[in-house]
Amino acid sequence: MYKVFIDGKEGTTGLKIFERFEKRSDIEILLIDEDKRKDNTERQRLINESDFTFLCLPDEAAIEAVSLCTNPKTRIIDASTAHRINPDWAYGFPELSKMHRKNIVEGKRVAVPGCYASGFNVLVYPLVANGILSPDYPVSCSAVSGYSGAGKKAITQYSDPNRDFQLESPRLYALTQEHKHLPEMEKVSGLAYKPIFTPYICDYFQGMTVTVPLHTRLLSHIAGKQVNGEDLVNLYKKQYNDSVFINVSNFQGTDILSESFIPANTLAGTNKMEIFVTGNQDRLIVTSRFDNLGKGASGAAVQCMNIMMGIDETTGLI
Repeated sequence: MYKVFIDGKEGTTGLKIFERFEKRSDIEILLIDEDKRKDNTERQRLINESDFTFLCLPDEAAIEAVSLCTNPKTRIIDASTAHRINPDWAYGFPELSKMHRKNIVEGKRVAVPGCYASGFNVLVYPLVANGILSPDYPVSCSAVSGYSGAGKKAITQYSDPNRDFQLESPRLYALTQEHKHLPEMEKVSGLAYKPIFTPYICDYFQGMTVTVPLHTRLLSHIAGKQVNGEDLVNLYKKQYNDSVFINVSNFQGTDILSESFIPANTLAGTNKMEIFVTGNQDRLIVTSRFDNLGKGASGAAVQCMNIMMGIDETTGLI
């Protein structure tokens, strides 16, 4: 029986992790009294009593929580932005490579990827690693997310029956091109520069798509010929062939899409992710679709814990 403490259980990610543990009999949840949630002495006691501690906290609080851990056997899984590009932490996306998975298996400290970064890196990492996309390619990326990804304040705003009418429209944000996920999008994917990133928060609860457009004339050739959509589909299928959660669609999404639209909310409540390659001979679009609260947050965190425990990584996940 593993002991698990969720530091920040009252936040959106923490609550979702807790919900995913409800039917599990192989773990014991260590609960902190409501009036001691910010009591460092009590937090320290529970962190060091646990086998696994999840950090669902703002960055500064997550860094502080790590400093409270003195038990060498306690393994920490951080859902904040604080440690995602720290070389001493494993990056919690096991499907990216055998090395990523190995680092999670052996790691005492694992940083869960950001939701947008998950959708971006699943698309771009294989292209750079296989020499299809040059590290200095001028990458741009657009994304849409349900409002649950923006935290408690946004959820309250969007749920208010007297809300501002502007909330009914998709809203572009990160206008200064300094979104907090950009450092890991650059580093983990292997790019030499940060991409131009245009994320939208939209009027639905959860689910997201992340899209990267590609000019085939700027991609490296495969077997002496210009890359086409089928080539990218085959590359992604080879890359994620062993994944239990990532499914690569046929070119143009013919095996999954019933019409020529990619709705963003169809994988809500799951830890699944889908990859689509669409477009034509000159211009291709690669898109990932997943749940910003699943594979983009709590689901990924639980998956990492399962891998660290050495059990079936799908345990407690759908």
